[in-house]
Amino acid sequence: MIWRRRGGILLSACALALALAAGPGAGLADESDHERARQALQAGKVLPLGAVLDIVERDFPGQVVKVEFEEDDDEFIYEIRVLQAGGGILKLKIDARDGALLGVKGRDIKFKDRP
Repeated sequence: MIWRRRGGILLSACALALALAAGPGAGLADESDHERARQALQAGKVLPLGAVLDIVERDFPGQVVKVEFEEDDDEFIYEIRVLQAGGGILKLKIDARDGALLGVKGRDIKFKDRP
């Protein structure tokens, strides 16, 4: 089930990337951002999304509904939103280099294995 959920997220991300690239608003900046992310992964500067999702699924109950990859001054961050039981949304900021949790926002935040 985890693989199916992760596959759906990755498939959705690929479909979104293709739609943006083919759409009328697609510009060089989008392609450049994607290329920088790919190069950072290949250079070993960031963890692959699958490894980060393993960390999120280990620590936070719920379903990942959105993933963004951000780069600013050679700092890479995965911003991940998780839908938790009861309808609460968590916004997680994860250091893409090592998977460390940089921040979490949301109401009634639930952690796995913690009260």
